[in-house]
Amino acid sequence: MSKSILKKSSMAFMERYLNNASPTGYEAEGQKIWMDYLKPYVDTFITDTYGTAVGVINPDAEFKVVIEGHSDEISWYVNYITDNGLIYVIRNGGSDHQIAPSKRVNIHTKKGIVKGVFGWPAIHTRNRDKEEQPKIDNLHIDIGCDTKAQVEEMGVHVGCVITYPDEFMILNENKLVCRAIDNRMGGFMIAEVARLLSENKKKLPFGLYITNSVQEEVGLRGAEMITKTIRPNIAIVTDVCHDTTTPMINKRIEGEIQIGKGPAITYAPAVQNNLREHIIDTAEKNKIPFQRLASSRVTGTDTDAFAYSNGGVASALISLPLRYMHTTVEMVHKDDVENVIKLIYEALLGIENGETFSYFK
Repeated sequence: MSKSILKKSSMAFMERYLNNASPTGYEAEGQKIWMDYLKPYVDTFITDTYGTAVGVINPDAEFKVVIEGHSDEISWYVNYITDNGLIYVIRNGGSDHQIAPSKRVNIHTKKGIVKGVFGWPAIHTRNRDKEEQPKIDNLHIDIGCDTKAQVEEMGVHVGCVITYPDEFMILNENKLVCRAIDNRMGGFMIAEVARLLSENKKKLPFGLYITNSVQEEVGLRGAEMITKTIRPNIAIVTDVCHDTTTPMINKRIEGEIQIGKGPAITYAPAVQNNLREHIIDTAEKNKIPFQRLASSRVTGTDTDAFAYSNGGVASALISLPLRYMHTTVEMVHKDDVENVIKLIYEALLGIENGETFSYFK
């Protein structure tokens, strides 16, 4: 492979896919974009009742390997509309209440997008001795209406989902910034693995299930469902992890991970030791930089859902270091994106036919 593996068409897909809204429970449009890009590189697709999409290579093979990311992004729901036309919200996933004030929003309705803003009282009017912090019960959205009836006439009702419109940009040539990099960048990376396998004419001795799960942000639900459908032998999951070198993060608690220094390979009970060591050996053999990350009880990613399914699936987690998680300015390093793709690609090529990575060797 050449030094840079991302083509212009890859970057165009990345930008389109990241900019598209795919809130938890409403991932369909994003999944269509993803499947359209992946279609030339797979033999067939599987989709399920809630929208998880799987591109399959060698669907008739008995031994099955999953590479996985998740497609949903955090968002809000309309929860209450006041008589004077203001909108109160609840979370859909782990939405950060502290970043909401003064943010612009898109409210998704059957009539189309309704624009709005999270209002916040001016500094002049707040109690300076004891300033109130943003909380769910004091955040409100203003869409410019004077009455509840006007809000409803625009198509907004309780249950409408709300996303941020912030779009993709590049800083200093190699820092990729957007909302929802957690974890649509994962979907992008596994799609690129499939592209490389196809373009390099690599034939795998097993079935490969390129899996873009839904509903991770509300409890790993999409992965929980699709693993019962696929019943894989091995799962390599990619998600994001925290860059801990920015201010206000305690490295003694969070560990030390930095963007630009390579993928983070996780140690955790859900991570099968021999599969993890195969990935580390692959990184060292191919001179792919990597970092190490430890999780105590759970990884908090779809790795947990795959690992503990179907009587136990050998699972591993390769994480993309990320700054400012669950904000609208999530940031990753382009080199890390490429190195996650390379690591998954090379790890797959190193799996021999029927290799189970048994715990006892």
